[in-house]
Amino acid sequence: MTSTIDPSTIGKPARARRHVRSVTGYFPEIDEKGQEKWPRGDEKVWKAGLRGVHRAITKSVVHHVQTSLARQPYNIDDFGAYQAAALSVRDNLIVNWNNTQLHHNRKGNKRAYYLSLEFLMGRTFDNALLNLDLKPQYDDGMSLLGFNLEDLIDQERDAGLGNGGLGRLAACYLDSSASMELPVWGYGLRYQYGIFQQLIGPDGSQLEAPDPWLQNDNPWELPRADVKYEVRFYGHSERIEGMKALWSGGQEVVAVAYDVMIPGYDTKNTNNLRLWESKPKRGFDLNSFNAGDYERAVEASNSAAAITSVLYPNDHTTFGKELRLKQQYFWTAASLADIMRRFKNMEKSILEFPDYVSIQLNDTHPTLAIPELMRILVDEEEVPWDQAWDIITRTFFFTNHTVLPEALEKWSVPLMQHLLPRHMQIIFDINLIFLQAVEKKFPGDRDKLARMSLIEEGYPQQVRMANLACIGSHKVNGVAELHSELVRATIMKDFVDFYGVSKFFNVTNGITPRRWLDQCNPGLSRLISETLKLPKAAFLKDLYQLEGLLKHIDDPKFQTMWAAVKQTNKERLAHYVEVTTGHRINTKAMFDIQIKRIHEYKRQTLNIFGVIHRYLALKAMTSAQRKKVNPKVVFFGGKAAPGYYIAKLTIKLVVNVARIVNADPETKDILSLFFLPDYSVSLAEILIPASDISQHISTAGTEASGTSNMKFCLNGGLLLGTVDGANIEIAEEVGEQNVFFFGHLTPAVEDLRYQHMYHPVPLEKKCPGLARVVNEVAAGRFGDGNAYEPLLNTVRKNDYYLLTEDFDSYLQALKLVDEAYQDRTEWIKKSIRTTAKMGKFSSDRAIQDYAQECWNIEGSKLE
Repeated sequence: MTSTIDPSTIGKPARARRHVRSVTGYFPEIDEKGQEKWPRGDEKVWKAGLRGVHRAITKSVVHHVQTSLARQPYNIDDFGAYQAAALSVRDNLIVNWNNTQLHHNRKGNKRAYYLSLEFLMGRTFDNALLNLDLKPQYDDGMSLLGFNLEDLIDQERDAGLGNGGLGRLAACYLDSSASMELPVWGYGLRYQYGIFQQLIGPDGSQLEAPDPWLQNDNPWELPRADVKYEVRFYGHSERIEGMKALWSGGQEVVAVAYDVMIPGYDTKNTNNLRLWESKPKRGFDLNSFNAGDYERAVEASNSAAAITSVLYPNDHTTFGKELRLKQQYFWTAASLADIMRRFKNMEKSILEFPDYVSIQLNDTHPTLAIPELMRILVDEEEVPWDQAWDIITRTFFFTNHTVLPEALEKWSVPLMQHLLPRHMQIIFDINLIFLQAVEKKFPGDRDKLARMSLIEEGYPQQVRMANLACIGSHKVNGVAELHSELVRATIMKDFVDFYGVSKFFNVTNGITPRRWLDQCNPGLSRLISETLKLPKAAFLKDLYQLEGLLKHIDDPKFQTMWAAVKQTNKERLAHYVEVTTGHRINTKAMFDIQIKRIHEYKRQTLNIFGVIHRYLALKAMTSAQRKKVNPKVVFFGGKAAPGYYIAKLTIKLVVNVARIVNADPETKDILSLFFLPDYSVSLAEILIPASDISQHISTAGTEASGTSNMKFCLNGGLLLGTVDGANIEIAEEVGEQNVFFFGHLTPAVEDLRYQHMYHPVPLEKKCPGLARVVNEVAAGRFGDGNAYEPLLNTVRKNDYYLLTEDFDSYLQALKLVDEAYQDRTEWIKKSIRTTAKMGKFSSDRAIQDYAQECWNIEGSKLE
């Protein structure tokens, strides 16, 4: 069902590891003949490496064992071997990275910079080996040294640099930029603890612990002590002439760079992800320490370190809100300072900045880059305001990721004035000039002025970051065709009226097939390569090549091999579940998976209510009837924001339903349920290849795109979902007969919500099946029913996300899935066709769209 933890142990040191080595290592053991025994691996290979060996890989690894780790073959364990091997791989990356930067510097071409608060990178070791085409060599080399490469890959901890789809998309785009040989750098923050480590308490509740992913040195990053910039907060801003001002005083911290190399696939091109860590400008206060004021002595250090401690600090407190805003400005200010330095090294006029620099804003988080660049241009470079604004609007590009009003970022004006006084001045100035232009075009339309203003009136006033991102950017894009239409028709409608439709366009999200096919599903990648008689690089860099599989769709032998790969992946997931939870899984059952950030609009609640309905139906059947039911294993995974109470209640319900369902002797063989905690990229790489069906069931019009739907389909899993986000485009590609759609369509949503608000119908009358489920939960069948009342009331009252409207349709879709799964041959054909038609959803295609439609950059091959 899931693994749990005693809350009292959170934050306490883990049990001490069994002693396996000392600082200086062991003396060698002596055999019966008095000869030294070699501890592991091939003695000749080790000694050749120690003395300088002709085998480059083993020599490199042994070199790092000796010199980087200061260890010996007598005291090296799997983790140490992973570190040494990773450093060895990094050596190759550094060589390619240096050559790439030199190549682009010589060319002097335009660069693009991708600003994202998240980069959900996953593990780097396996990905780097695959992109460098060195995995077989390292497999052989580590075997000669006495280690299993897959065991070493498992030693790596996922980088704590992201949380969900936003960060994973950014990671895919960096991979594709490098593989397409485009001059693109990413900029982010080096979080000390990531978002959090998710644990499950004895009562099924989500518990949060720090994720100390950096407690051991990260071999994949390169500290850049020479690349650092001062960043100011607070203080005061004084106008000195015209639009120019002097910002002084306040607090200053230092942004220090850490570089992560991003290798391209089937190319030497290696791009860069630059991460910033916050450090105090003045560290330890010795005078305070000597005076006995120990807290003040470290106050500056702690204040600076907090900025890059955690991704998305809880903003339910005033301190949390200020820290989030501080975090966003720190990151954008450091990134722009670095971009400006790199531009100036080209010795071009500042007025040529947009001709050599494009900056992509991934959601509203980096929007402060717009007033920050204005500050640099006007205050430091002394560019006249109008020319500076022209530079801004030719440099920035904005990707919108949501049409949910509550998700559009806003910051209170008093907080902005307190923390960033100069930027608040600039925003007011931008707003006044912009609104004057709007009024000129739409004279007397005060409502339009109010909607388009950067400042939302109220107490306190709020800065609308989406509006600022829109007017400061050259182009604005959505991330799926439906989403882009909604952006133009709803949240940005006034701006479309003002600028015209050409400013707004679509780039449907994509995923990198290197990680999400070859790395996570090597068996399927190998089968495709053998079947199409193509090297892997052919289809991993041109996913449309997969359409060649359609010629083999009716071949029984190919169908058997396809099914065998899926079965192997299901057995791998079953092994993981048994190791982590102690439960054995029927791998012949259908695997039904939903893995996403836990949120009401993603409707994990609809899924768990469907599981409960299935369980109650099974309980009402006779033993003979149950034998005819399609066996099913349901998996959930995902984290809820620490302050999101309803989402955390959803997790609690899933866990406690699992405890009942999995222990029921009448039903456990035909229905089982698991919540897999601490969802990550590495866990996704196990789950996704094993899916038979995956659920993408957001309320219509709420999911911008989704990318997990693409990953499941690329790996031959079928899709159950609403007509929302990229589900629509997937169905257009693979054929609606291969997708299981249900639920109301986007145009009906607002009318249904209106009816819920003003003409409510009791749950028992509107949806008796869902009413029965809700009543069973409330009655305590799955634990204390009172604990779930806030969650259940979201359905009983108002039902904003339309569970009552879609539940019956959802059950009908699940029934169709069960029926289709019974015909194994036809199901396999659906699976093959789904994979074959996923060419459109490569992030290589998406990044080329950005390169051509926005950034105006070209690839340049590194020889």
